[in-house]
Amino acid sequence: MNHIQQPLTKLQCGQTARGGRLTLQGGMRRRLQDIGLIEGTQVECVQKSPAGDPVAYLIRGAVIALREEDSAGVLVVCG
Repeated sequence: MNHIQQPLTKLQCGQTARGGRLTLQGGMRRRLQDIGLIEGTQVECVQKSPAGDPVAYLIRGAVIALREEDSAGVLVVCG
C-alpha cells in the first residue's frame, strides 16, 4: 500500500499524521530530529496563530511552534 506524503503545513487543527521524512537541511533539520520528529512519529496540529504562522504541533508530548517555512520541509503521512 502506498502512503502519500504531504507537507506538514497541510494539516488542519485536530488532524494527526505520522512523520515521513525531512527535506530540511542544517540546524533546523537537526533540531527537529532532536525533539523526536523522525519517521513514524505521530504529529498533531493543535493550534494555528491568528495570522496562520506559526502553527503549534503536538510531538511526543510536547507542543512545538513551527514557522511555515520550516514545517513545509517536513513530509507526513495522514491517516
